[in-house]
Formats: sequence, structure tokens, C-alpha cells
Amino acid sequence: MNRKSLTIKTQYDCLKCPAYCCSYEHIPVTGGDIKRLAKHFDLPADEAKKKFTKKGDEENPRVLRHKADEHFGTICRFIDTETRGCTVYEARPEICRDFPNRKRCGYYEFLLHERETQEDEEWVSTTGNYGR
Repeated sequence: MNRKSLTIKTQYDCLKCPAYCCSYEHIPVTGGDIKRLAKHFDLPADEAKKKFTKKGDEENPRVLRHKADEHFGTICRFIDTETRGCTVYEARPEICRDFPNRKRCGYYEFLLHERETQEDEEWVSTTGNYGR
């Protein structure tokens, strides 16, 4: 196998997306993620856990807290709602570092289609998660 066949070329651009994946209701965090956020904010881990996370479910016991969002109802508390960028990018949780872990992103493809249809390069396509 040559090196070229091992490279997965992504077909999306997160910098052109309004942070849809950050609106997922459960963005799970690990103990390591909490420690990284604590270090980033110069807080004790237990304080960071209380301030930035909340109880999730059986599969994801701790998840990131959300805040109100005009496009998706709620979104990760670390999203700058003006720029749509992550305010803790260097300290972001592991799941955010890995996402979407595929060469394609379904929402991005949907977004491009809607922007073309609406003839508006800044159109934000909302989904059924608004107003949860």
C-alpha cells in the first residue's frame, strides 16, 4: 500500500460551518477532558467539573453544559455565538478533537446544499434540535 492510499481527504470545512456538532445534546467528557479544561482555566478539577459539565446519562455520565443559541436552540457553552468558533479549542474534549472521524460530514453537505438553494453563502440550516 502506498502512502497516498492511507490518506483520508476530508470533504468538509469546519471553519465554514455554524458549529452544528456543538449543538448535540450530549457532548460527553472524560476525567481527562475535565482536567484539561481545569488547567486551561487555572481551576481545581472539581470546580471545572461543576462549572462546565452536568450529569448526562448512563452511557455518558458527564456532558458539557449548554447555553442558548439562536440557530440550534442550545449549543456548547464554549462556542462563541458571534464567530461560531470554539473558545477553548486547545483544551477541547477528546470527542471534539476526533469528530467527525470520517472523511465526510452529513450536516456540512446539507448546509452546502441549502446555501446553494437559498443563494446565500452564510445561510444557517436549522434542524429538529431547535427548542429542546
